[in-house]
Amino acid sequence: MTAYDEHKGYVLSRRAVMTLLGASSAAWFLGESLASRRASAGLPQPACLVRPEQTEGPYFVDEQLNRSDIRSDPSTGQVKPGTPLTLMFQVMRITAGACRPLSGALIDIWHCDAMGVYSDVQDPGFSTLGQKFLRGCQIADAGGSTQFLTIYPGWYPIRTVHIHFKIRTAPVAKKSFAFTSQVYFPDELTDQVHTSPPYSSMGPRRVRNRHDFIFRDGGDQLMLAPTPTADGYAATFSIGLRIP
Repeated sequence: MTAYDEHKGYVLSRRAVMTLLGASSAAWFLGESLASRRASAGLPQPACLVRPEQTEGPYFVDEQLNRSDIRSDPSTGQVKPGTPLTLMFQVMRITAGACRPLSGALIDIWHCDAMGVYSDVQDPGFSTLGQKFLRGCQIADAGGSTQFLTIYPGWYPIRTVHIHFKIRTAPVAKKSFAFTSQVYFPDELTDQVHTSPPYSSMGPRRVRNRHDFIFRDGGDQLMLAPTPTADGYAATFSIGLRIP
């Protein structure tokens, strides 16, 4: 079963439709208007800012692939081409009015390549089953931090450019906690990056942040502020979690 979007001309699988209709739920916000202004100005975000949760999407695979450099497919060693991106997560736990590093948390990230393709999935437009490029997880250190080396994502129909992430804690008293969301990029920076190969072969992207139906549900609280490096970009994403 498929659905057709007459405005964007993209055929969605039934799986994708059901996932997207699952929508995203909001978490608590701290200092929402201030955070929006800081994000739009490219300023550092407070470590204990609580961010909105967003849909997992149809392409999460629990690979348990513990690695920092996620650019390659482990079976072949082939590295996905694209502009290098170093992405650091700083995860804090908010409890009793205090903000403390959430050490030991498992952080997964996954996203599409420069051509808009995800690994290890079956989709109407492609099949990459068995491949594991641009997927990985890391255990947060004593400071609640992890660092990934990846590439700047490409685009695909109906979505703006984004990276998915999931934060999970170890089971405590037979309970565990999971938080899933997405991070986004300034449109102006994406336009610049996507003028170079291999991105440029895709042509102009169809959806910008403000037009993305998932971004509109709190995406301004999930913005990265990448800074240039010698060969690409680096960004830090800080988040505070209220864990029951």
